[in-house]
Amino acid sequence: QVQLMESGGGTVQAGESLKLSCVASGLRFHNFRLSWYRQVPGEERELVASISGGTPEAYYTDSVKGRFVIARDNDKNTIYLTMNDLQPADTAIYYCAQGSLSTPVHWGQGAQVTVSS
Repeated sequence: QVQLMESGGGTVQAGESLKLSCVASGLRFHNFRLSWYRQVPGEERELVASISGGTPEAYYTDSVKGRFVIARDNDKNTIYLTMNDLQPADTAIYYCAQGSLSTPVHWGQGAQVTVSS
């Protein structure tokens, strides 16, 4: 059974940074793509960043390019999302997900990120 557990959310001022972590279990971690999504109440869940298994390649949605960095540590079964220069528009619940870019299959419980102006 695949389980994903996020941590590291919180409340920050605009311009500050946060680092999210997601620990995965129940899968051959190094083989699989993992991603970060975010959702604002009343809106659809949005893909933020994704990192492939094997030789890792990263994908970022345009609004976070140059500010967010996704990384993985296969020894710790963990992916990270370092979020720099956070803005109020980044306020959302951030979810870790496992699956393809088009079809995430497993989800974490979510971590709230709040950015005040």
